[in-house]
Amino acid sequence: MYRNPGERSMSTQIYYYTGTGNSLWVTRKVAEALGGTKLCSITACKGRNQEITADTAGVVFPVHIWGVPAPVLQFVTSVTDVRSAYIFAIAVNAGQVSNTLVQLQKAMAEHRLTLSAGFEIPMPSNYIPWGGPGPKEKQNRRFERAREKIARIAGTIREKVPLPVEKGPLWQRILFTAIYRASFSRVPAMDQKFWADDTCNACGICCTVCPADNITLHEEKPVWHHRCEQCFACLQWCPQEAIQYGKKTPHYERYHHPEIHLKDVLRSTDTGKKEGVVE
Repeated sequence: MYRNPGERSMSTQIYYYTGTGNSLWVTRKVAEALGGTKLCSITACKGRNQEITADTAGVVFPVHIWGVPAPVLQFVTSVTDVRSAYIFAIAVNAGQVSNTLVQLQKAMAEHRLTLSAGFEIPMPSNYIPWGGPGPKEKQNRRFERAREKIARIAGTIREKVPLPVEKGPLWQRILFTAIYRASFSRVPAMDQKFWADDTCNACGICCTVCPADNITLHEEKPVWHHRCEQCFACLQWCPQEAIQYGKKTPHYERYHHPEIHLKDVLRSTDTGKKEGVVE
């Protein structure tokens, strides 16, 4: 149930970043388990200083190229005041969390924020250049395991138990962290591989769903402006499946979380909208 956040003070506040809905779904499930939780889109509050006044605060986000997405790092720097004694993070990933939560913990410490616990949750992959999300049976198993882990995470958060952040094996943390560092500055220009095929009907959904405000229509075709975050929301939410990335994606299955709808993601990218309260 959603209510106006001003009706009462919240015990928990969760900031989330989402492109194709996995992280938003995880956020909502955690909020439902905890109750009395205010949801805040990191995209929608971009460019504004953040004051976190809840007793408990969380950050939920997808792993991008085996690390923390730039918008989440920018969010950390925007936090000017924190009254929360307990801060948690959940890194949603396709099976390789690597050193992501360690990276986030260090970034927060640089801004005098303490990450009390960090969890990873594997979900179906939306990184379509490497193929689709996998068979429905595999997707459903991941959803079920995610529900089970979220129940455990909610108990830990409720009791405010400090825990070491979860991380991948050492080889992942060495190899994938190196790839992340080498790729990070190049991400905005990775949109050079996006293109729209002849089925594009200039509906403009790609423009409105993009969390980076990176896409405009020119002569009824989308144009990318090199502010990409590699979330693939434009490609995955295109109703015509007209947006492609490289040469292989015309043959790959599209994916967004089945319980998250386009209106939910549009709400997350709209700076004029406010999330409600999950009871």
